Order: sequence, then structure tokens, then C-alpha cells
Amino acid sequence: MVTTRSSGSAMANGMPQPNGKANGTISRKQPNKRTSDDNLETITKRPRLAEKTDPTRWRMLDEKGRHTWHYVEDDELLQRWPQSCADKWYLGLDTGLPNLPKPQKPIDTVVNGLTFFEKLQLPSGQWGCEYGGPMFLLPGVVITWYVTKTPIPWYVATEIKNYLFARAHPEDGGWGLHIEGESTVFGTSLNYTILRIVGVDPEHPVMVKARATLHKLGGATFAPHWAKAWLSILGVCKWDIVNPVPPELWLLPDWVPIAPWRWWIHMRQVFLPMSYIYEKKWSCEETDVIRGLRQELFVEQWEKIDWLGNRNSICPVDNYHPKSWLLNTVNWALVNIWNPYLRTKGLAQKAEDWVSKLVDMEDENTDYADLAPVNAALNTVVCYIRDGPGAYSVRRHIERLDDAMWVNHEGMFCNGTNGVQCWDTSILIQAVIDAGLEQDPRWRPMLTKALKFLDDQQIRENCKDQQMCYRQQRKGAWAFSTKDQGYAVCDCVSEALKSVILLQKTPGFPRLLDDQRIFDAIDTLLTYQNKSGACSSYEPTRGSELLEMLNAAEVFGNIMVEYDYVECTTAVVTALTLFQRHWPNYRTQEIKDFIGRSVKAVKKLQRPDGSWYGNWAICFTYATMFALESLKSIGETYGNSPYAKRGCDFLISKQREDGGWSESYHACEKMVYTEHHTGSQVVMTAWALIGLMKADYPDIEPLKKGIKLIMDRQQPNGEWKQEAIEGVFNKSCMISYPNYKFTFTMKALGMFSQKYPNETVI
Repeated sequence: MVTTRSSGSAMANGMPQPNGKANGTISRKQPNKRTSDDNLETITKRPRLAEKTDPTRWRMLDEKGRHTWHYVEDDELLQRWPQSCADKWYLGLDTGLPNLPKPQKPIDTVVNGLTFFEKLQLPSGQWGCEYGGPMFLLPGVVITWYVTKTPIPWYVATEIKNYLFARAHPEDGGWGLHIEGESTVFGTSLNYTILRIVGVDPEHPVMVKARATLHKLGGATFAPHWAKAWLSILGVCKWDIVNPVPPELWLLPDWVPIAPWRWWIHMRQVFLPMSYIYEKKWSCEETDVIRGLRQELFVEQWEKIDWLGNRNSICPVDNYHPKSWLLNTVNWALVNIWNPYLRTKGLAQKAEDWVSKLVDMEDENTDYADLAPVNAALNTVVCYIRDGPGAYSVRRHIERLDDAMWVNHEGMFCNGTNGVQCWDTSILIQAVIDAGLEQDPRWRPMLTKALKFLDDQQIRENCKDQQMCYRQQRKGAWAFSTKDQGYAVCDCVSEALKSVILLQKTPGFPRLLDDQRIFDAIDTLLTYQNKSGACSSYEPTRGSELLEMLNAAEVFGNIMVEYDYVECTTAVVTALTLFQRHWPNYRTQEIKDFIGRSVKAVKKLQRPDGSWYGNWAICFTYATMFALESLKSIGETYGNSPYAKRGCDFLISKQREDGGWSESYHACEKMVYTEHHTGSQVVMTAWALIGLMKADYPDIEPLKKGIKLIMDRQQPNGEWKQEAIEGVFNKSCMISYPNYKFTFTMKALGMFSQKYPNETVI
């Protein structure tokens, strides 16, 4: 249900009470504002949604790296909690920051960029940003609110509506897998659904247009597996349309090649709670909205749909990874033989109990933040079914779902995780160091705050029941976002470790992490190498690539197991190399052997055209930058390495006439370099320049052209404007890294200024 506007000074329970500092330390009341609020008037009939909220009333609260958005309706509180510069920038409001002196050299551009970016640093020392792009995340959260009867404040409903209206496809009105993608049944069916949940009338022109596109694509019976599961939880579909997610998979012995512990962490943590809900065949109670959706989402009459017969129906545009003959055979056997004839009640109960325990372990190890919003929402539903609506597990889950929500000038949406805090902070620190500015007193307070944040966010212990819940060693590591989320990723560990070492070895900075804490990080990094010599992301590869034959998600590729990633491998290699420079006697031979195997693996991953394929950003430009850095770490550059030379030649061959580089997300999908239709991008240009300079590319002229493009794109106040989307995962889904237009551009400019101090470029 959607709540009405608060009257007078009435506040939602749990509204933070500020100490007078923007984004400052805040005391919270419990429970969270959405879980229990007797003072808010709630209505069962949908209210008329407001056109918009007042953007000057939004605040982003930073609590030691935890980011949550709040809409301040109380005028007194509004005065005591002023909007920060960061708030204004996130919301697209005028920051009021002045124009800066026109740069005469690249280093001047770095200084202007830092002058602006420093104002966005949050009190805990890190930088926040939206991490949006995927269009399947928000529906899971909103559907979870709805089925758990969690009130949705009017301002949240309004800005969800505004975001989805803004992100509807400009031609056909649908929604895709991600914000730059074509309309799909996955995106359109789920986002249409949540617009109805937040109160949009089905006859609104946006809804009529979206519904027409959905019907043209075949309707919700042609949705992929995850959408069918969410719609079944909602009661819009019947569970017969969902291909099996048997919980007894989690009872398989570890030696079995398809045992879930071998799957990639995101896949297993999504299918874990989904299997519990599938076992229960649970759907929420029927409402007018659900009855309406049954008539709106389908081409056929709802009462006549052959649910079982449409398990494998999927729209071609959604079907990025078609189900294999093996998976189809397994699904047929589960539906027609295993479930009706062979599956015992005792086995089913044992599986359900074990899955329930694994869900609890995930919740406990993350304080209910969970790995990411998809499994966080599903875990919430599991707890609601099992523990009841008033349980602590449900209330805490609902509160932690706020961690992934974000507001920008378009509205409210869901981030890919609870943030990018540790990762972005580490990249920024290194950008300043690459520019030679780390000893400048002007930037010491900013860098010291960043160092203190990384000190605070280092994970100091392994997971409880680590072996039982199949978690990777993490003591001494850093997560992508925060230690609360607690999932170590090897490149995040590496970049944070490098940043800590570089700053702590610079005169004037405090020594916050002692040697043992540095050694803990190294010990964990050394567990990440695959047999190939390369590194993956969250864990070493545990299963065969043949497990992709059981990929049931359909919309993603390379999702079943961990793979060799050149970006992650390079990050680990450069961290170990830096560490050995300062601690040459710690695990010396192991580190030397690790680096040797890793660089060999990077060389093997090079493609015939000289490029490397990128898995975590777009695409060949990004990965080639990292690979050239790997080679540089062992002394291989353009002049003495055929691998480095081919990599540089590839990058130079893609430089555009204006000096920039331009790569589209289609390159990730097709695995072929593809230019972006809008032209050169400052982020890709920075990546290419960094790679070329790491490899000591001998011709300065292409570098100058690229540097000039970045300098020319900088705004008078020091910022760069957002261009095309930067990130990717699982080949087909794009995700935003808006801070990259600061961190990597400044890194490229700083490297150039250090390498060529007398070049003005202008």
C-alpha cells in the first residue's frame, strides 16, 4: 500500500535526527520507517500519485559508508539538516561551486577535477554514487514491499514512478534488461507491474504504450525464469509456469560436479531463497492490483493460460543464453517424474530445512544486507513466509533493503549493490598519487579521510561457519562496497591494499594498518589463484564451464561459475608486486610464483587482434588497460614485449579522429569491438591512455590528442558530465560507474603530467 502525505510535523518512524552536519552522524529510531508506523495514515485504495517531490527535501545519510536516502517533510528538521554539496550533485541540482581557473597544463585539469570531487567526499571519507543500470533490481524490492505488506511512502512511490517514466524506451515505451538496452519482456513486465503497485493507473499513456509493447513481445508468458518467479510470488502467474528450482540440490555432496557450492556466488545466492519459495509455491493474497495485472500482462485470457505448457516459453529478445538440451531434459524429468513419483516428504523437508539454515547464515554474515538486492529481496520473502510479518528477521531485512535504493534527478531506483564505496575510494587515492599530488598539503586532509575509511572498512575476521556456508576466506580483505556486506572480491582487496600501502609509505600520513593487517590481506589474496594462473572475482573457480549447460537465468551469459578475469588478475599482480617492494621477505617464493603464473595467464588471454576481453566494464578498452599494467609490473613494455606491442597497436587502431576512444556495450554482448553511436567517451579515452602510458608507448602525439579531448570536456567548475554507461556484468547487463569520469580521467591526466611534465597540450 502507498501512504499519504504526512501532515504538519508528523514524521515516519525511524527518520534520522541530525547533529547539524550535512551527511553527518545521525541517531536512528527503531524500527525502520516502513516496517511499523502507527502514526502514518495508510489507505487500501491507491491514492493519486504526486507529479514529483521537492528535490530540495531529499538527503543522503552516510553512516560509516552505509548510504540511505530520506525525504524530510518536517520544516524544522529541514533547517537542521541542510543539503550537502554531494546531495545536490546526486540530485542534479546546482551545487553552487564556482568556476575555476582555465587549465594551462594537464596537471591543472587534475587540480580542478580534485577541487570539485573533494566537495563530494562524504563525512566517513569515501565517495558515494548511483550504481544503477540494471532494470530488474527495483521490481524485486517493490514486489517484496508489496507481498510483505510494507507501506510505501508517497514520496518513494512518486519517485519510483518518475524514474521508470524517464527510463521508458523513447520509441516503444518498454523497459529492457538495462537502461541502454532494447525493450524486453523481462524489463517491461516487471517494471509495468511495480508501476501498478505504486499507484499508476493502467490507462495512463505511459502504461498503455508499455502494455502494447509487452503484448507485441508475447506478454508475460514469454518472460524469462526470474520474472516468472517474481510474478508467481505476487500471484499474477501460477507456479506451474516456473521451471523447477529444487531445494534438494543443496543436499548434494560436495564432490558432485553440479553441487551448488561450485556455482558463481550470485547464482547460488539467488537460487537458494528462490528454491525455498518454489518449494512452498507461496503467493501473496489476492488484491485488486493483482487481479488487474492478470488481465493486463498477458495476451491470452488469464483463466485459459496453459501455465505448465509455457514453462519454456521465452521471447527471443530475452533469450540471450538459451536453455540447453540438458537443462530442458532435467526440467522435464523433475516436473514429470521426480516431483510426482520419486520425491519423498522426508527428503523435501530435509532440503527445505537446510536451505532455510543457509539463508540464515547469509543474513547473519551480512547483518541482513546480503550479497546484492536480488537475493536480499528473496531472503526477505523467505523470512516473511517462515517467521511471520512481525519477526525481527523481516523487520531488519526491510530496513536493509533501503541500503540499495538511490535517488537522482530522474527519480528513485535500485543500485546493483549497497554501493561502490571501497572500490571508488581506492581508485581515487591512486589517481592522486599518479598525479604526484599525494605530498601536496592541499590534498592531505582529503586523502587522510580516505585512508581512515579504508582502515575502518577492512574485514577483520572470516565468516562465521565459513566452511559450512561455502564462503571464501576474507580476513584482511575489503569488499566492493562495505564491510557490512562483507563479500571480499580479489580486485577490490588489491586496489584497497595498494592505496593503503602507497599512502602509509608517504611521509605525513598516519600508519593506521600495522604489518600484520597487511599480511592478512596478502594471505587472503594468495587464496584466489585458479589452476590457470589467473584470478576470478569472489572466489577461485570451483566448477567446470560445462555447468553453463544448467544456466537457467536465460538473460545472462557466463553466470554459473567463476571465470578467469584479466582485470582481477592484474589487480592482484600489481598489489603483490607493490607489497614485495616493501616486504621482500614475507612469503617471497609463493608471491613470486603467483605473479609468474598470473602474467602467463594474462598473455594467454590476449586475443589475436592484440586486445583483451573485459568482464567488468566496457570492454576491450578496459581490459587492455589492465593487461598492459600487468605486463608493466614485470618490466614488459612496448619496446621489449610482443604482447604489450600488440595491445598498444590495438588501442591505437581504435583511436578516433578527435583523439578519443568510443566503445559500446554491444561489444560485451557480441565479443567484438563496437563503437558507441554517440562518439568519443572520456572514460574510455582515459582507459586507453592509461594502458598506452603503462606500456611506454613511444609516440606522444596520439597521447596528446586523447589528453586534449579529456581536458576540453572538463566543465569550468572542474567536473565532467555523464556520458554513456561504463560497466557490465555477465556479458549482457550494463551498470553505471559515474565516478569513473573523475577517477580515471584524473589518473590519465596525472600520469601524462608526470611522464611529460613540460607538455601543455592546449
